[in-house]
Order: sequence, then structure tokens, then C-alpha cells
Amino acid sequence: MSTAVMSRTARKRWWWFLWGLLAVLALATAGVFVPPYLVGGTTVPNLDRITPGYYTSLVMHAVPAGIALITGPWQFLPRMRSRFPRLHRVLGRVYLVSVVVAALVAVYSSAVTKSGFPLQVAFFVLIVAWLYTAAKAYRAIRRREVQMHRIWMVRNYALTFAAVTLRLYQLPLIALMNSVTWLEYRDVYTVSAWLSLLGNVLVAEYFIIQRTLAPPARREPTPVQVPVPEKVG
Repeated sequence: MSTAVMSRTARKRWWWFLWGLLAVLALATAGVFVPPYLVGGTTVPNLDRITPGYYTSLVMHAVPAGIALITGPWQFLPRMRSRFPRLHRVLGRVYLVSVVVAALVAVYSSAVTKSGFPLQVAFFVLIVAWLYTAAKAYRAIRRREVQMHRIWMVRNYALTFAAVTLRLYQLPLIALMNSVTWLEYRDVYTVSAWLSLLGNVLVAEYFIIQRTLAPPARREPTPVQVPVPEKVG
């Protein structure tokens, strides 16, 4: 087997591993953190229940955000796009509507949160980027610009997936709270929010370059140089 074939096989296996990991984490996060809101609970310690409408806005945000988190990974499967294009379009509409609803509801909860100005800035940056990338993705597919649509959807889902990475970043920081007495949960949440936002954006751009923009360049034939015979005499 040639090196090129081995490389393609390794890339394919690596892509499926990453997709599976992404899908499992998305399902697990939605399954663990969304249901408590449906029964009046929460997984956030000392959640503010005094500010009018704050908890309700969190519930109204969590449900569509969870739907977007679950439906997103399936939109990146090439086989599903080609074999079930109608299903792909339906799930795409469900995803985009869920993102818009979740983002708009989050405007209120972000504005009234008592977790501090740095967290508010992180959330508002996320909301604006979330809506902007969703609009660009929708506009691109309406213009039948499939390549650009996929690029913008990668960026958009990276922002959706911040709900997962935010909680992953919290794990070591919460453990650190036991030894760092001045570290509070609101600080952990704020740092995790910024890390999830910036980290996911960087990973998305790297993926776009390696998976979307680099493959066409790799497929371009390398020009073969024909040796020119030297003149005799």
C-alpha cells in the first residue's frame, strides 16, 4: 500500500474518531445539563433565582441550545448529506432556528447576570458571533455557495460547542478551588467561558484550513519537470 493511500486512510480514521468524540460529548452535555432546567432545577451552584425572569430565560435558552448541540454533528456527515439531502435540509433548518432562539434569549440572561462584567462581555461576544455566523451560513446556502456554507457552519457549531468545552475547562479549575482559597466559582466560570470561546474559534479555523481548504491544494497535480538534453558540441 502506498504512502498516499495510508495517509488518506489514517486521515479518514482520525476524522471519524474526532466526529464520534464530538457527537458523544454533545449528547452527554445536552443529556446532563438540559433536563434539570425542565423540572425547575439546575447544575449551577448558587444560581440567582431572585432577578425577575433570569431563571426563565436560562430555561428558554437551554432547550433550543441543547437541540442545536445534538443536531449539529449530523450535519457534517458527508454520506448523510449525499444520501439523505432532504433530512439534511430539515435538520439544518431546525439547527439554525434553535441557534437564533437560544442566542436571542441569552441576550437578557447575559445582561442581568450577577457574575460580573468580564463574563457579560464573553457572552455578548459569543451571541453576536453565533448570530453572525448563522446568518452567513444561511445566506451562503441560499446563494448555493456550498463550500462557504460549510465553512460558516463549522464556525457556527464551534460556538455552539462552547457549551461543552466550557464545562470541560471547569473540571480542573473547580478542583483547583480546593487548594486556592481566594478562587470563587464565578471566577472559574468566567475563565472557562473565555477559554471555550477563544479555544473553539482557533480549533475551528485550524479545521477549516486542514479539512476544507487544504485538500484541494493537495489534489492539485505537481508539475513534472522534463529534463532538457544538453547540447553536444
